[in-house]
Amino acid sequence: MSNSYTPEEPIAAIATALAPSALAIIRISGKNCIELLSKVFSRPKALNQAEGNSIVYGWIVDSENPQGKQKIDEVLVSVFRAPKSYTGEEMAEISCHGGISPVTAIFNLLLKNGFRTALPGEFTFRAFVNGKTDLTKSEAVKEIIDSKTDTSRSLAAGRLSGNLYNEIQSIKEKIISTIASIEVELEYPEDEENFSDSFDSTLLEQAKDSLTELSKSWQSQKLYQDGARIILCGKTNAGKSSLFNALLKEERAIVSDIEGTTRDWIESWVSFDGIPARLFDTAGLRITDDVIEQRGVEMTKDLTQDADIILYLVDSTKSEAQEDIDFINSFKNRIPVIKVLNKIDILENEKSKDDTLELPVVKISAKTGFGISDLIKEVKNTLVKSTKSERTQAGLGSERQKQAVDEALDSVNHALEVSCADFTMDAVVQDLEDALSFLSEITGETTPDDILGNIFANFCVGK
Repeated sequence: MSNSYTPEEPIAAIATALAPSALAIIRISGKNCIELLSKVFSRPKALNQAEGNSIVYGWIVDSENPQGKQKIDEVLVSVFRAPKSYTGEEMAEISCHGGISPVTAIFNLLLKNGFRTALPGEFTFRAFVNGKTDLTKSEAVKEIIDSKTDTSRSLAAGRLSGNLYNEIQSIKEKIISTIASIEVELEYPEDEENFSDSFDSTLLEQAKDSLTELSKSWQSQKLYQDGARIILCGKTNAGKSSLFNALLKEERAIVSDIEGTTRDWIESWVSFDGIPARLFDTAGLRITDDVIEQRGVEMTKDLTQDADIILYLVDSTKSEAQEDIDFINSFKNRIPVIKVLNKIDILENEKSKDDTLELPVVKISAKTGFGISDLIKEVKNTLVKSTKSERTQAGLGSERQKQAVDEALDSVNHALEVSCADFTMDAVVQDLEDALSFLSEITGETTPDDILGNIFANFCVGK
């Protein structure tokens, strides 16, 4: 826990973007925060007597203004009483007119009247401390905020609703039941040797299988969180910029029949059937005397080295050049390459070309949109193929969770090995207690303070 977090101290934060908008929200939380707010509210009695989950209309008023009592803005105050609030404390949300001036005026007035500025993630931290949420749900809050596609949001929403927490609890119950059965038998030490031979590892094997699946889920979940890096490359006039625009569904890149139009790379986020990806449109690969275009070609080659997938465009109206083959071969067994045969719409007779490189090939027309859906499907399949699991329920949401699950799995595996070896059952119990400790770190029951501080410090202010 960060030493700067002070539970119950009245805090305030601007929860919406500080920019012109229809509405804005300022959140407050902490002991006696509603009473403090009433001092700058036009209807203090109504606010102080308001029940939880109710809304009070009024004005924010600066009574200490040197020029006399001044109305700041007309607002609605949503009142939440402890413990039935997001933070578990007394809490309110001020809905005012959007815009920099009214929002900052109200916020500064709160700071003058007993509130301090909330730290990043402090509202969610208080919810965690007050038992309103566990650590898996807290981390899922930030995942939802950072999600780039509907699928990544949906996966995070599953963790927020408790599916990962419930899975962890189910595994813990199996381990606890195993420990209980061992400890009952250990009450009779004269039978310990016989018990070692008849030890029932059924629940422990089930826990092992569940932990193994959870561990595998992280690679797939990470793909939906962080996204992939996809590079469009190929010779000049292959149609890279046209495909870039088609995938984005907007005119972002300049399209021209003039070779060398794209000299620098541009990028944008795009969804490949739910998988977020940074898509790069790059300069065409060719030998040129133009110094600037040469630099663009070099940058293209640099970008491809860190790609998750390379979409190599080929003009299907022209013969495949040796340079195309050599370039694609340079990534063999290193980076997945999908060959994209573009301009298929202007072929009089669509012909299948020999795929001597044994690559996936997709025929498209970036101009008409033909084959784009097939390309999206092929990209997704290629990305998912590289993960070890397509599990969508109760998947892990962070590297921290993955590490704890792996350590718990190691402890369970060791317990199973020990139970079959010439060791006392006390050794098995110790391994299982270690596994429980690692699983408790995931939900936050035994998570060290420095880890908590790092988790919540990455949240935005006001959440």
